[in-house]
Amino acid sequence: MAKVIMVQGTMSNVGKSLLTAGLCRIFRQDGFRVAPFKSQNMALNSYITEEGLEMGRAQVMQAEAAGVAPSVCMNPILLKPTNDVGSQVIVNGEVLGNMTAREYFAYKKQLIPEIQKAFDKLSAEYDMIVIEGAGSPAEINLKADDIVNMGMAKMAKAPVLLVGDIDRGGVFAQLIGTVMLLTEEERAMVKGLVINKFRGDKTILDPGIAMLEERAGIPVVGVAPYMQIRVEDEDSLTERFSENRKVGLIDIAVIRLPRISNFTDFNPFENIEGVSLRYVETPAQLRDPDMIILPGTKSTMDDLRHLRQCGLEAAVLKAAADGCVIFGICGGYQMMGELLSDPEGVEGGGTMRGMGLLPMETVFAGQKTRTRVDGRFLQAEGLLGQLSGQELSGYEIHMGVTRLREGCGALAEIRNYAEPGNTSAAAASGGNQARAELSGAEQACAEPSGGNRTCGKSPGAAKQDGAQRGNIYGTYVHGIFDRENVAKTVVKALGEAKGLDMSETSAVDFAAFKESQYDLLAAELRKHLDMEKIYAILEEGLE
Repeated sequence: MAKVIMVQGTMSNVGKSLLTAGLCRIFRQDGFRVAPFKSQNMALNSYITEEGLEMGRAQVMQAEAAGVAPSVCMNPILLKPTNDVGSQVIVNGEVLGNMTAREYFAYKKQLIPEIQKAFDKLSAEYDMIVIEGAGSPAEINLKADDIVNMGMAKMAKAPVLLVGDIDRGGVFAQLIGTVMLLTEEERAMVKGLVINKFRGDKTILDPGIAMLEERAGIPVVGVAPYMQIRVEDEDSLTERFSENRKVGLIDIAVIRLPRISNFTDFNPFENIEGVSLRYVETPAQLRDPDMIILPGTKSTMDDLRHLRQCGLEAAVLKAAADGCVIFGICGGYQMMGELLSDPEGVEGGGTMRGMGLLPMETVFAGQKTRTRVDGRFLQAEGLLGQLSGQELSGYEIHMGVTRLREGCGALAEIRNYAEPGNTSAAAASGGNQARAELSGAEQACAEPSGGNRTCGKSPGAAKQDGAQRGNIYGTYVHGIFDRENVAKTVVKALGEAKGLDMSETSAVDFAAFKESQYDLLAAELRKHLDMEKIYAILEEGLE
């Protein structure tokens, strides 16, 4: 059985995900087979595995750092918020149903066997497991039925590293206050404290660290610096949205939808010299970009309504009329059509006028499409004509079917190469209906995955995806810009449209770039964490 260690935090956004990834990379470099694990993740950035199952991208990022293939067993429960008081509940990669916060709070204890099954499967296959907690273990109103912090640590018999964020201030109060609110049994499980995101001279901290160790009775095992590491982060707390980037030679504006999902689709543009990638929330912020991207969203109709109310829809339509390239992905693609219909109440019901950028209509349905794809661009129109014939890859994850009308051509031809065994028709049901039996996807955590295993299923039949007309483009494929040539071609074409020669601009191999970032993360953590002590904590475990 695997050795286990858990990273918990004093609050959200203290750096748990990044530290977990860093430890995964360090253990991998030291010759161990390691896997990340988070029992319950709340995020709108999700990923489709080779088996066609859905999981949070934070654990995908950590699996990449560990050098193993992502598995839903690394994130058995994923909550995707649909509004301020409810979420779509995904268990072992398949939709269980929609639940309000109160419904899920009452139901979640029934998922403990699924969490245990997923963890046990990983434990049997790997040398080490690095578990990530969520939020804070000291939320006293949630502790009784906790399945993601100390409750998970007890299930896994995992010693805990407790992390505080000094960049926000008050780190000593964070750490001491959290320890004080734990029970005596829980305090005994915390084997090390970590101060994260430190800037400056560490020797200035030494008196405080001595006092912290004395009062908490727990050693400080590291003071990690504030690191500019560019890896995928948690969607709700990302700093990408608030970065004030100067407009580059090529300016790409992403519309910041209230329930934006899978904004990782656009990360490749961040690494191309001369390109600015900006997230905009108001018409004034939009300015005059070379390309506007309408990203994915968990609530297409609600977010389109928001664009109308805040004036961004009108600003996008004006830009389109002026010849600006508009590119929609998934939910952003759906809202570009003429009509949205929701006969089954997937998004609240009713019909809604679309933006009218493309002659098409979308009908929402309870069945969720989840599959990985590859393919190629068809003959592209407009400014992005140079994409014609280029290969693409990615994944589909959406509810709804889009039908093109006359005057609208498809953007790409794709093939599915992982068909899910059950797409769970309960996707649109309410919390009560969702309490039906778990679908066949629960078997995903009962069969060996082998880490680097491929799906082994033959590609499906070719089908057409997306739509295009003039400089307006849309697709259901997430990750469509990940291939180096695709992102580079887009930038080159946008440059030529304004008289700039971007042919010498080099796009970064995104996969290689991420590998370099994981190595940099590990190197920095080795300098600032007491890895000898952390290895001792791993070996000792919990009695």
